[in-house]
Amino acid sequence: MPVSMSNVRFLARSEDPGHGGGMQLLPHGGFMYMGHLAPGGGTTIFDVRDPRRPRIAGHLAGYPGTYSPKVQVGDGLLLVNYEQRDKSATRTGFALLDLARPEAPREVGFFDTGGRGVHRMWYTGGRYAYVSAVAAGFRDRMLLIVDVSDPGRPALAGRWWLPGVKDDEPRQDAGGLHFNLHHAVVEGTRAYMGCWDYGLVILDVADPARPRQIGEARGWTPAEGGNTHTVLPLLGRGLLAVTDESVADPGKEPPKYVRIFELGDGSHPRELSRCPVPDLPPELRRGRIGPHNLHENLPGSMRRQDRIFVSHFAAGFRVYDIGDPAHPAEVAHYQPDPFPDQPVVQTNDLYVGADGIVYLSDRLSGCLDVIELA
Repeated sequence: MPVSMSNVRFLARSEDPGHGGGMQLLPHGGFMYMGHLAPGGGTTIFDVRDPRRPRIAGHLAGYPGTYSPKVQVGDGLLLVNYEQRDKSATRTGFALLDLARPEAPREVGFFDTGGRGVHRMWYTGGRYAYVSAVAAGFRDRMLLIVDVSDPGRPALAGRWWLPGVKDDEPRQDAGGLHFNLHHAVVEGTRAYMGCWDYGLVILDVADPARPRQIGEARGWTPAEGGNTHTVLPLLGRGLLAVTDESVADPGKEPPKYVRIFELGDGSHPRELSRCPVPDLPPELRRGRIGPHNLHENLPGSMRRQDRIFVSHFAAGFRVYDIGDPAHPAEVAHYQPDPFPDQPVVQTNDLYVGADGIVYLSDRLSGCLDVIELA
């Protein structure tokens, strides 16, 4: 049973498929796809047509030396990443799989990035996928815009990178900082991007062949954290919700926050506030304890402008009301008990369905937790 919870109901916990810690998860047709962090761990397919009884329905094999923790779903396609974890890696890029049979995806195309491969993707259907990768010729992550209109023949349409990320450019980061792209969230013709220790960047991607930077916000690294991970636009409110990822045990990094920004015209977003930091008892203050992912308001999911949903590692799942964006307040949480054979929970990713059913993955376990918003 959960350690604690408020304004949610526990529904189920799946068995562990045994492929390593769980990461990104997304649904299609009553099935949930979960990527795994272990090299070669591949992707597990859960049957969640009855969310109170999730069961393992299948598995997409991984590749040696390669991990595939990220998935995207759109227009009947599943995208799976392949990122190098060691020099034995046999595949780098991303695959496109047909979901005509959602319980048994079938690969129909592959985009080879070379280099160290793909870290994360954004794809909700349509012509273009927005891909964070260390491609051939680059020393760190940058943006690839890939035309997937013919899934069997994905083609590069455009690319963008921070100065100094290309191999033949002088580095711009120093002193232990890392300037690179984590990933983009795309709304309309703009890409909202967490750029790790650089801060956040906004691109105009109306012309995919020529992405153009139109805004940024910086200045909170290294003293106030860094590791800027997700930038979620809430355009109906003129806001951005931004997470800085916790990457170390307590005391080994500055505190990390969920920040709320006023977007303005997008040229210089201004920080308004920070969401309250969960107050954990000492016995739970182990492993990563700060925020990680935001529920990204994907089509077909719960899409709210007044609340944000956060996976918070050791602090589990947290919901913040930002009706008053200058004073966000926690209004719900789910603090799971640790999974078998692990000392502390590490809630890694989340998906909130339009029906209020929430699916959670854990960084150390491959299990799936299912809860419901009260």
